[in-house]
Amino acid sequence: MSARTEKACLSICFRCKPEGWSGHDDMRPGASLADAIKAEASRRGIDIALLRDVRCMSQCKRPCVVAFSGEDRFTYLFGDLDPARDAAAVLEAFALYAARPDGFMERFERPEALQAGILGRVPPLIPEARQVEPRPA
Repeated sequence: MSARTEKACLSICFRCKPEGWSGHDDMRPGASLADAIKAEASRRGIDIALLRDVRCMSQCKRPCVVAFSGEDRFTYLFGDLDPARDAAAVLEAFALYAARPDGFMERFERPEALQAGILGRVPPLIPEARQVEPRPA
């Protein structure tokens, strides 16, 4: 990943928690994931220009959640991430995403945690976007 990623945004749900979890809000697994990703980015010297904490990303059945997005880019949503294990995988996938002009990533290119944990891939809002085509009549 370049030293600065300006055209891509990494969003992290800091309120995520698995069903039945009853700890303190500051210790929710989503907050732990956000902290782990930020610490790993700092350790690697990565400046993610657009990194944002999001209060809720409505994926409560599949926490912990991150999203990759950007103008004229695919948007990806990933869940089922482990705060203790997956911060480096998130950054690895985000580097691949940020390096692509449209952000498109094949499943096999992403780290394992972001292959199994994919919740959605939405094409950019441009007519010629990859994966957008008319249905046969």
